[in-house]
Amino acid sequence: MTATAQPVPTPGRGAALAGLAAATVATVATWSVAAVLFEAASPGVWRWVLGAAALLGAAAVLLVYRPALDAWRCSGRCATSADVVERRGLAARVRESAWTAAGTAFAVLCALALLVFVLANDAAVQRTFFQGELIGTSTLDIVRAFGTNLFIAVVAQVLVLVWGLALALARLAPGRVGRPIRALAVVYIDVIRAVPAIIVIYLIGFGLPIAQIPVLSGLSQTWYAVLALTVVYGAYVAEVFRSGIESVHPSQVSASRSLGFSHLATMRHVVVPQATRRVIPPLLNDFIGLQKDTALVNVIGTIDAFNQAKIFSANHFNLSSVTVVAGLFILITIPQARLVDRLIARDKARGA
Repeated sequence: MTATAQPVPTPGRGAALAGLAAATVATVATWSVAAVLFEAASPGVWRWVLGAAALLGAAAVLLVYRPALDAWRCSGRCATSADVVERRGLAARVRESAWTAAGTAFAVLCALALLVFVLANDAAVQRTFFQGELIGTSTLDIVRAFGTNLFIAVVAQVLVLVWGLALALARLAPGRVGRPIRALAVVYIDVIRAVPAIIVIYLIGFGLPIAQIPVLSGLSQTWYAVLALTVVYGAYVAEVFRSGIESVHPSQVSASRSLGFSHLATMRHVVVPQATRRVIPPLLNDFIGLQKDTALVNVIGTIDAFNQAKIFSANHFNLSSVTVVAGLFILITIPQARLVDRLIARDKARGA
C-alpha cells in the first residue's frame, strides 16, 4: 500500500476543543479560589501574602492555554492542508498538545482541591499544620535538634556499609567450610528483617542499659540509636551487596582463581569493586530510608528533631512544629532521590 492510499487522519477539532475546555475550567476554578482566598484572609501580613500568592496563581494558570491554543492552531492547519504527510504530523501534534493541556489542567485542579482542603473550615487545617507564628518560633530549635538526626544518619551509614558487606561476604562463604558462617548470616538477616525497626531500637535503647553489659551499657541514647540502625539496615544492605556480588560473571572469579588468587583476594580485588559500583542506586535508596528512620529514635528518649517538635506541639496544642520536621526531611531526601534516578538512568544508558 502506498502512502497516498492510506487513510487520512481527521483534523482533531474535537481534541483541540477539549483542550481549550480543560484550560478554561482550570482557569475559572483558579480565579474563583483566588478571589475567595483573598476575601477570606484576615487583614494584615497574611492577607497580603495570600493576595500575592492568589495573583501569582491566577496569572500562572493562563499557561495552560499555551498547549490548548497550539492544538487549536494545528487543528486549523490540519483541516486546510492538502499534504497527507503534513496532516498526519499536525494531527499527532493536536492530540499531544490537547492531552498536555488536559493533563496540566487536571494537575491544577488537584492542587486547588488540596488548597481548598487546607483552608476549609475557616482555615482549621492551615492553623493546625501551618501556623506561621509557631513555625517561626520553633524552627531554630528544631533545626539544631535535626543535627542529631544527621549525625545518627551519617555515622550509621558508614557502619552499615562495613557491616552489610561483612554479612554479604559471610552469606557467600564458599564450600563446606563456609556452611556454618552462611547459616549464621542467613539467620541474622532473616530475623532482623522480620522485626520492625522501632522494636529493635526499643530493645537496644532500653535493653542494653538494663542488662548492664560492660561498655555498651554506658553509651548515650544517640549511640544506642546508631547501633540499632546499624543492626537493622546492615541486614538490608547485606542483601543489596549480595545481589551485586552475584551479578559479577562467574568467569571473572574463575579467571582470578586460576591466576592464584585466594577466595578473599578475588573478592577484594575483582568482585567487590565491580559489585559496589552496580549497587550504588539501591544503596542510596536504603540510606534514604535510614535517614527517615532516624525519627524513630525518639522512642528511646533521644532529643532529635521529632522529639523537639513534639515538645513544641504539646506546649502549644498545635502540630505546625512537626510540619517543620517533615519539611527538613523532604529537604534532604528529595535531592538524593533525584540522584538515584539519575544514576539508574545512567546505568540504563550504559546497558543500552
